[in-house]
Amino acid sequence: MRVITGTCRGLRLKTLDGLTTRPTADRVKEGMFSAIQFEIEGRKALDLFAGSGQLGIEALSRGAAHAVFIDASAEAVRVVKENLQHTRLTQTSTLLQCDSLVYLDRCREKFDLVFLDPPYESGLLNASLKKISEIDILSESGIIICEYAMTLPPTIPERLRVEREYRYGRIGVALLRRKEKRTE
Repeated sequence: MRVITGTCRGLRLKTLDGLTTRPTADRVKEGMFSAIQFEIEGRKALDLFAGSGQLGIEALSRGAAHAVFIDASAEAVRVVKENLQHTRLTQTSTLLQCDSLVYLDRCREKFDLVFLDPPYESGLLNASLKKISEIDILSESGIIICEYAMTLPPTIPERLRVEREYRYGRIGVALLRRKEKRTE
């Protein structure tokens, strides 16, 4: 696993041992970031199920101003910390070990980019989307990037809309935005 482009281009990142974490494949990550390439510079990102931190690190490498990394696993947090140190991106990041839904309950920040790539069969993608739409942490022009198994597509809350969807074999990626508020 490597950083695709930007200031950290080509740097290899550590991954977690075992089968509990599934890193995003390079071709999926490349497609994901191609789709949002003009929306990264100077933005604030949230990598909610950080794992190794590769999505938030890719965003920082491509010019995001700040990234918040959240993971419940102590081992994942250790790997993210090592990857942030290796890429020299610790100054533009915040790393927290906590449950993602607990973090969202307490969150008072706005984000421009929200990366959601939880374990596919956990139900956490839909729970996170529901919570994010309820607490309104997405900036006005913000975008949510979801990775999921094609057999388990996300349920989109009413306040959000699908802007684009991509398919990479058995993996799906959806880009979501806030619905425009109706003026009457």
